[in-house]
Amino acid sequence: MSLNEILNSAMSGLAASQAGMRSVSNNVANVGTAGYAREAVSLSTGVAGGRVSGVIIGEPSRVADKFLENAVYQRAGNAGRTEAVSGYLDRLQALLGSSDSSSGLSARLSAITSSVNEIAGLQGSAQSVALFTGNVADTIDTLNQLQDDVSNLRGDVETEVGYTVDRVNVLLQSIHDLNNEVASLQGLGRSTAGPADQRMSALEELSGLMNVTVREQSDGRVTIDTASGQVLLDKRLRQLSYPSGAGASQATYPAIDIRFASDNGTMGASTGEKIDSTAIGGKLGGLIDMRDRALPNFSEQLGQLFSGLAETLNKASNEGTTMPPPQTLTGEKNGLIGSDRLGFTGKATFAVVAKDGTLVSKTTIDFDALGPTATVDDAVAAINAQLSPDATASFVNGVLSFSAASSANGVAVAQDADTPSDRAGVGFSQFFGLNNLVRSDSSALAPSGFTESDPHGFGTGETAQIVLRDPTGKILANYTMTGSVGSTFGDLVTELNASPLAAFGSFALDDKGRMAFTPTASASGSTISIPSDSTNRNGTGLSFSALSGLTGAASGLNKAEVSPGVLSDTTKLPLARLQLDAAVGEKAIGSGDIRGATAFVDALSGLVDFGKNGTATIDTFANRLLGSAGSEASLAKTAATDASARLSDALDRRDSYSGVNVDEELAQMVILQNSYSAAARVMTTASEMYDTLIGMLR
Repeated sequence: MSLNEILNSAMSGLAASQAGMRSVSNNVANVGTAGYAREAVSLSTGVAGGRVSGVIIGEPSRVADKFLENAVYQRAGNAGRTEAVSGYLDRLQALLGSSDSSSGLSARLSAITSSVNEIAGLQGSAQSVALFTGNVADTIDTLNQLQDDVSNLRGDVETEVGYTVDRVNVLLQSIHDLNNEVASLQGLGRSTAGPADQRMSALEELSGLMNVTVREQSDGRVTIDTASGQVLLDKRLRQLSYPSGAGASQATYPAIDIRFASDNGTMGASTGEKIDSTAIGGKLGGLIDMRDRALPNFSEQLGQLFSGLAETLNKASNEGTTMPPPQTLTGEKNGLIGSDRLGFTGKATFAVVAKDGTLVSKTTIDFDALGPTATVDDAVAAINAQLSPDATASFVNGVLSFSAASSANGVAVAQDADTPSDRAGVGFSQFFGLNNLVRSDSSALAPSGFTESDPHGFGTGETAQIVLRDPTGKILANYTMTGSVGSTFGDLVTELNASPLAAFGSFALDDKGRMAFTPTASASGSTISIPSDSTNRNGTGLSFSALSGLTGAASGLNKAEVSPGVLSDTTKLPLARLQLDAAVGEKAIGSGDIRGATAFVDALSGLVDFGKNGTATIDTFANRLLGSAGSEASLAKTAATDASARLSDALDRRDSYSGVNVDEELAQMVILQNSYSAAARVMTTASEMYDTLIGMLR
C-alpha cells in the first residue's frame, strides 16, 4: 500500500469518526425531545482496484422499527376512543349527581313515594298534599333539566367533532408535505431523519384521532387508510369536509365527507366515501359514539321514564275526585276527533254531585252496549242524553269537557268496580285526561289505542322522517313516511314494511296502539329515531311521533307540568272516591275521604308497561337507567385506563429501540474518540514516513 493510500484511509477514518460524533452530538442534544429517533451513521468498506481503501461514510439514518411504530399507531386509536367516551360519560354522571344527593333523580322519585304515604298518615293535610305535589313538580323539573343537560352535552360533543375534523385535516396536510420532503431527500441520497421524525409525531397524533393503517412506500412516502379502508393519503392529499353545527344539538348530523385536495389543502371533488359511524375509531369514533348512540339513548330512556311516571300518577288521579267536586272537568288532546272510533269496553259512571257531596244525578255508560262502531260523538251524546239538564259533555277541538249546569254542583267520573272502562289499558277519564295530575301540551300521556283499521288522519304533504341506527350509532336506513299508501294506520304499517327500514326488521301495532319495531337477528340492538315530523292528526296538534310511541323523545316531557290548579290549591288533588252505590239524595262523596291516597301508593309500587323496554316499577326502571349509566361510565373508565397502559407499553418498546440512551451514547463517544486518535496517529506516522522519504531523496 502506498503512503497516499495510507493517508487517504486515515483521513476517511477521521471523517468517519467526525460523522459518528455528529450523530452522537445530535442524539445527546435530543435526549428529551419527544418523537426523536436516534441517528446512526452508515459506514461501509471502501474498495478500489479490488483492494480495501478506507471507509465510505453514508448519510445518517433513523434507528427505527416500523412494526413497533405501527403498534403505537394501533394502540393510540383505542386510547383516543376510550378516553373520549370515558370523559363524556363522567360528565354525564356528574349531571346525574351522587346516589345520596337529595336533588338527584333517584331521591326525587323516592320523595314522591314517601310524601304520598304521608298523605295517608296525616289524613290528607294541606301540608302533606303540598309536599307531594311539590315533589312531583320537582321530579318533572329534574327530568326536564336532565334532558336539557344531555342536549347541551351532545352539543359539546358536536363541537369537539368539528375541532377534531379540523385537526385531522391539519395533520394530513402536514404529513403530505413531509412525504414530499422525505421523497425528495431520499431521491438525492441525503438523510431523511429530520422530516421522518416530524412525520412520525404527526402520525402518532393522527392515529389517536382515528384508527389508521400506515404503509411505507419504496420512495420513502407513507400512505394512510382508515380502519375501514378509505384512503386518506397516497401521492394525492385528501381532506375531511364537515359542516359543523357550531355546537348545537341536532336531530341528525351529516356524515363526514372525504374530498380530494390540492397540495395547499384546498378541497375539491368528493371521493365518494364518507365517515358516518364509530368504525372510524380513535377520538373521532368515540365522539360519534357519544353523539349518535350513548347520549340519545339515555335521553330516550328519560322520556320513557317520564311517560311511565305520568301514566302512573294520572291513573290514580283519574280514579278519584275532589271534595267538593269541580264544576267542570276539562281533558287534554289525545289525537282523536268526534268521528273516530270510540274503542272502549266496560263501563264508567258519570255523576253530578252537590258541593256538600250529595248525589244529584248519575248514569253508567256501558261502552260494550254502544257497539264496536260507536264514535266519540256517540259517547258524548249518550252522556248528555242521561244527565241533561244537570250536566253536559262536549268534545271540541279534540278536548273532552264534562260540566255541571249549576255552579252549586260539581261532576265526577268513576270506573265500574266489576267491568271498568278500558281502551289501551286505561280508563275513560284517564284516556281523555279529565282529571290528570300531570299534563303536557305535546303528548296525550296515554297509549293511543289505535288499530290498523283506524284512519291515521295525516294530511297530504305531512311527513315523518324515520332513522334506524345500529348499536354503534351508524345509520342503517333512513325513510320519510308520507302516508300515501293508504288512509289507515294499517296502511302506515304496510308502507313502513315496504320501506328500506324493512331490511332490518318489521313494524306492527301492538295491543295498545303503539307502533312496535322488531329488528332482525342481524340488526339486534338497533334503535329508531324520528328527527323530523310535520304530521298533525286531523289538526289535533298530535303527531305520528307522539301517537306511535316509537321513541321516548316524543314523550311530552318538554312541555310537562303538574296541573296548575292542583299546585295552587291542595284541595284540588283528587283524593276522594265517588260512592257508586249511592242513590240520588245520598252522600256520594264524603268529607275527609282520602282513599285516593292509597291508589297513588299502589300505582307507584305497581308494574308499568314501558313498551319496548319491558315491564317494571317506576323505581326499578329509574334504578336500571341510572345503574346502567353508572356501569357504562365505570367500564369506560376501566377501558380508558387499560388502553392508556397498553399505549404506554407500546411507546416504551418503541422508544427503548429507537430512543436515545445516554450511557450508550457516551460509550460510543469513547469508541469514536479512540478511533479518531488512532486515525490521527496513522496520519502522523504516514507524514513522518513522507518526511523521511523526501529526506532520502535530497
